Amino acid sequence: MDTPRNWLDLLNPKRRNFLKTVGAGAAVATTSGLVELGSGEQQAQAFAYEPYPRDDQLTTVVTSCDHNCGSRHMLVAHKKGDVIVRLSTDDGRYQEGGKFGFENEQVPQLRACLRGRSYRSRLYSPERLLYPMLRVGERGEGKFKRVSWDEALNFVAQKMVDIKQKYGPTAILDQAYAGTSYGVLHKSDQIEGLLARFLGMFGCRTNSWSVPSYQGTTFSSRMTFGTITDGNEDDAFAHSKLIIMWGWNPAYTFHGGNTFYYMRLAKQRGCKFVVVDPQYTDSAASYDAWWIPIRPNTDAAMLAGMAYHIFANGWQDQAFIDKFCQGMDAGTMPKQFADRQNFKDYILGKYDNTPKTPEWAAAICGVSAADIKKLAEMYATTKPAALKASWAPGRASYGEQYNRMAAALQAMTGNIGILGGSAEGVGKGWHPEAVAYPYDQYANVWYASIKSDRWAHCVLNYPNVKREEVGLWPRSDELDGKIPNIKAIFWHGSDWFNQLTNINKEIAAIKKLELVVCMDSTITPSGLWADVLFPIATHFERHDVALPWYKGHYYIHRPKVIEPLGDSKTDFQVFTELAYRIEQLDPSVKDFGRRFNPRATRDYFRDNDATDEAYLVDWWQGKVQKHQGVTMSWADFKKHGVYKFKLDRPHVAFEEQIRDGKRFPTPSGKIEILSTTLANIKDWTKTQYGYEIPYIPKWIEPFESLNHARAKTYPFHMVTPHPRWRTHSIFHNIPWLRETYQQEITLSARDAKARGIVTGDIVEVWNDRGRVVVPAYVTERCMPGVVVLYEGAWMDLAKDGTDRAGNPDFLTLDEPSPAGAFAYNTILVDFKKTDLNHRPGWDTQATSRSVIFRRDK
Repeated sequence: MDTPRNWLDLLNPKRRNFLKTVGAGAAVATTSGLVELGSGEQQAQAFAYEPYPRDDQLTTVVTSCDHNCGSRHMLVAHKKGDVIVRLSTDDGRYQEGGKFGFENEQVPQLRACLRGRSYRSRLYSPERLLYPMLRVGERGEGKFKRVSWDEALNFVAQKMVDIKQKYGPTAILDQAYAGTSYGVLHKSDQIEGLLARFLGMFGCRTNSWSVPSYQGTTFSSRMTFGTITDGNEDDAFAHSKLIIMWGWNPAYTFHGGNTFYYMRLAKQRGCKFVVVDPQYTDSAASYDAWWIPIRPNTDAAMLAGMAYHIFANGWQDQAFIDKFCQGMDAGTMPKQFADRQNFKDYILGKYDNTPKTPEWAAAICGVSAADIKKLAEMYATTKPAALKASWAPGRASYGEQYNRMAAALQAMTGNIGILGGSAEGVGKGWHPEAVAYPYDQYANVWYASIKSDRWAHCVLNYPNVKREEVGLWPRSDELDGKIPNIKAIFWHGSDWFNQLTNINKEIAAIKKLELVVCMDSTITPSGLWADVLFPIATHFERHDVALPWYKGHYYIHRPKVIEPLGDSKTDFQVFTELAYRIEQLDPSVKDFGRRFNPRATRDYFRDNDATDEAYLVDWWQGKVQKHQGVTMSWADFKKHGVYKFKLDRPHVAFEEQIRDGKRFPTPSGKIEILSTTLANIKDWTKTQYGYEIPYIPKWIEPFESLNHARAKTYPFHMVTPHPRWRTHSIFHNIPWLRETYQQEITLSARDAKARGIVTGDIVEVWNDRGRVVVPAYVTERCMPGVVVLYEGAWMDLAKDGTDRAGNPDFLTLDEPSPAGAFAYNTILVDFKKTDLNHRPGWDTQATSRSVIFRRDK
């Protein structure tokens, strides 16, 4: 530490002189004036820490966030030497032609949220994984020893070759996901990531085909519109006159960098807001929205009741239906399906003698018939109106039916393809150039593909497993229908062991595996169950470019801000070196290393900078500039750090189809309320779905609900939304965020009073799949009969199997919903006050919002 004199020299002179004279005489104010308590000048002493550096002593580097929290925003790293000491965000200065404070509707700032701003705490966390590690205790015990890269890589290479030779091409399960390590070059992704190409080229890969966040929605969008590019950019919301936020809380889960900015513009321009949700969310409060509390998993029934009221009053946009829809009513039925059901007659009860009236829906969903009618009339008679059908209600048993029902209402009211309307299901809008690494015939090779959360069922029951039980994707060769014999797992950019459904079932299954590899920058709950831990450099420690996540139209340059900590390497480095080692052991994969990374030599593991730069330059010049008309040079892009596209007008999905008559990318060329694909399926067991799915949207009773007989034993329906302070499980170990928000279960005031529970009490929550312990938060912002437990808490198992951290996935069901939807929100539970301990202990010392918004009486 500097001497006091040198330390003072760092300060502003006036501040220094003030400190020098502070000790000369201290005084206290009284009614009679100042009373002197001491005399004589004293030298101020230095504090026990270095002073905070001034901005002119720091190097400023533009980079971005890395995770799927709603978008990837700008982070500005302020570093001293090779240490990041502060993070700020976009202030308008960094783009070409920008200046401090610059922002408008066309070019908004890309400001980071509290998660991104806290990233320094994650980067320098004590739980940072800095060296290769091998397990030395029992799997899950969390005991590892530090080893060299040579030892770790050789171990994994040999095990991979042995497993492939012994068990065949389906023995290694790819569980990569886009949780982290996500850029155009260093990409973890379920479909087209580095691990997919690596295992495909190696010749041993079982893929996971269902996306936990929105698989039911993906199915709906593909069946209805023929594409998942069905979303407007968020600037289109500013032109809506009515926005229905169905299960959507953009205060926590915005889809795009500036959702709130455009929603605020809509509010200022007179837009009305409605929230359909079991909770009165912060978004409902922000927009003074009409809150309609609904029983979880009954959304399709309420939407059907709205459709009935619209049809009964003739409020549908018949001209739109006749021109653009298939199967909406008898007049839009194609000849080949003349004997099939159409949507309108199903809603009116022609086929089952059950009209889907608002009264019928009210009995199921708990929303009054009057409110269903009022919302139906608002939506049908307001133009343009945006029914934003969020992913969350689709993360449920038969969640695809909710999304398809919402799409039917969007179409029947003519709110598709117009500015201020919404066709949104999956919601992809503007299309970025997303791949800078080699992308060839091995990009997505797989030898079996199963539904993501059915891997444990597959392992535990092999070989006595039916293909429909695991959602086995069909093939055109001898491997079709062959159940994979999974013996190994690669976790790349994911914490899936903490995040998939029915964790206790996963724990039973993982004990049967021969190899589990975890590639991450942090020691996660999944990592504690691995055999090998590979330390992966964070996005601050490698060169890449950030993509917006689902919404937004920009690229953010990610330089190597600091050198990798410890022995960290990038994903691309690890896979490249593994490929070189495997080719020496397995003669069937010749030139594996060179083919996997064709721009590099084997020295890439030691020095990757020049190769990474070459890949990124080629991506910018060959894809961004060539395909997207960008004239900014790569050098200027690096200089500014961000490129923001300026669109002539807001991007509106399907505008060309509606305005110009262009065909929809469906078999019929129309919006398919009756799906041609589903109507043509003869043998459902030979499909990836396994079980029949209606060819028109229908209400189907979920596995579990408050209307189910099971509710007599477990009388509360749990939903597991995304928290504001984590991105799934990422950031759970950030002390700054944990001091602000703690993991807790939200209970309605009525239910809590009946059980004698007040805010802060520790509650035990259970069903026949598991048991968790968590503090209670009592509020009137949650409807009775519903409890809320935010997903993503890092599990902390007691010896009796109870999770003391409050991870709801110990309670979820891994039962296959045919279209692939994860049943994260299909959970019946019971709860009671308990003497069991919630952990980690410092969680209970956090300043929770429970204390601020408490309402115990």
